[in-house]
Amino acid sequence: MPVTADASLGSDPFLWGLDLFNHGYYWEAHEAWEGLWQVADRGGPSRVFFKALILLSAAGVKIREGKTAAAVRHSQRAAMLFRRLNGPSEHIVENALGLPPAILADYAEAATRVPAALRDVPLGRPQPVFDFVLGS
Repeated sequence: MPVTADASLGSDPFLWGLDLFNHGYYWEAHEAWEGLWQVADRGGPSRVFFKALILLSAAGVKIREGKTAAAVRHSQRAAMLFRRLNGPSEHIVENALGLPPAILADYAEAATRVPAALRDVPLGRPQPVFDFVLGS
């Protein structure tokens, strides 16, 4: 059953994914958003939006793992999808994430050009690699 962007952006899985992403739990954020992506209307902007978030999360995992080629591939695909979100979709994304899709695309690409300053964190805590916050 396809879901509308408005319904899914207020959902617990979407908001949980944002919280996970912002705290560096990229794989878990990807998992939270995948269910929304799967039920989004095929070919619709919601599906593009969730796929972009999933790929951005995957890029975060690969950056942290030091797998540069995979990180670049995921971040470039995320950037391409974010750039496809224009018109009415652009405002929906900006309202949901606090950033317009074009800026998110730039951030996604920049994350693989500028090495992340990974810091030591306590065992069991993730290392955030992006210098922006979603949904603020």
